Amino acid sequence: MRPVEIAPNIFEVGVRDWNIRDFHGYSTPAGTTYNAFLIRGETNVLIDTVKAEFTEELLANIRAVMDPKDIDIVVSNHTEMDHSGGLPRVMSVVGEDKPLYCSKMGAKNLARHFHQKWNLKEVGSGEELAIGSGRTLMFLETRMLHWPDSMFTYLKEEGILFSSDAFGQHYAGSEVFDDQMDISELLFHAKKYYANILLPFSSLITKLLKSVGDMGLRLNMVCPDHGILWRKDPAVILEAYERWSRQETLDKAVVIYDTMWHSTEMMADAIVSGLVEAGVTQVRPISVRKSHRSDIMTEIMDAKAVLVGSPTLNNQIFPALMDVLTYMKGLKPQGKIAAAFGSYGWSGEAVKLLNAELASMGFELPEEGIRVQYVPEHDQLTLCHGLGRRIGLKILGKEA
Repeated sequence: MRPVEIAPNIFEVGVRDWNIRDFHGYSTPAGTTYNAFLIRGETNVLIDTVKAEFTEELLANIRAVMDPKDIDIVVSNHTEMDHSGGLPRVMSVVGEDKPLYCSKMGAKNLARHFHQKWNLKEVGSGEELAIGSGRTLMFLETRMLHWPDSMFTYLKEEGILFSSDAFGQHYAGSEVFDDQMDISELLFHAKKYYANILLPFSSLITKLLKSVGDMGLRLNMVCPDHGILWRKDPAVILEAYERWSRQETLDKAVVIYDTMWHSTEMMADAIVSGLVEAGVTQVRPISVRKSHRSDIMTEIMDAKAVLVGSPTLNNQIFPALMDVLTYMKGLKPQGKIAAAFGSYGWSGEAVKLLNAELASMGFELPEEGIRVQYVPEHDQLTLCHGLGRRIGLKILGKEA
């Protein structure tokens, strides 16, 4: 893909990774992009680079605009290798002595990653840098969003926020801007990105959004390092982040389960029917071996209730389900009602273990859960239906 001029003398020069399908355990069926930005003027500035194997493509995109040797300043908003991997090659072309701006933690991370004697310039939150042509860069530290070194770069006069890993999506398409694709599809990709990367840092994001609001920053465009750029209405993604960071839930239930000989699946089906009977209109039954953990987490993020079912295998929870629970625990979803269920042959520890896992996440457990030995019969499925109905009424704030 060729560079795109996103504003006068400001270019998106990054690359598309069409074929990546897994990003640290996050499924990326639509690929991703590694966005980088070139500001041309009295001082030529490159903001971020790309994953190492795409560096020559980045340099080719820069050459389509200008000679990379004429870049005066490089900014590293984030040192994770999908954005900094191309730095050694880029700096060797641009010039090792050129200033490389980063946060204080960014300087430490770059030194540890690359062991290069670069001309690192540490900047703090609110610090400004005049780059000529009537333009000013302002740097905003966003520590732990989602690494300790993370920061934003704001081009004041144009109102453009280069937001690193915030407000992005793992999506590679021919589109560049939000007004070039369906907004519901775009927000789906943004929601999945938030649920699987930024959810643990929600309280920090709430504070950041308030801080940005208090500063009165004019945002004409928000340019993340992954996916589509927001130019039509950047407020759409800011408002979505505000909702997601508060971990607001819908009247929605997710029923996740694994099954050995369909017994736990039968229980899940009965629970789903009870939830629907109670009046819950958004119910998502998910077999964990038929869905990716990152898609499951996207559904769980805004659900009010999570019901989890597992057979007992070797006195333990089924491995595929434990994988999802471990992943979910690390992402720290808040404000959930939960319940456990499962079948067993002779020992039946899974429900007890599931309750312990769910309690450790801070979920509310109004019931002990249901265990069924071997194949559930009518009366036992009726109990499962009742469990679903009671949880459904609780979701809706009604009496059982």
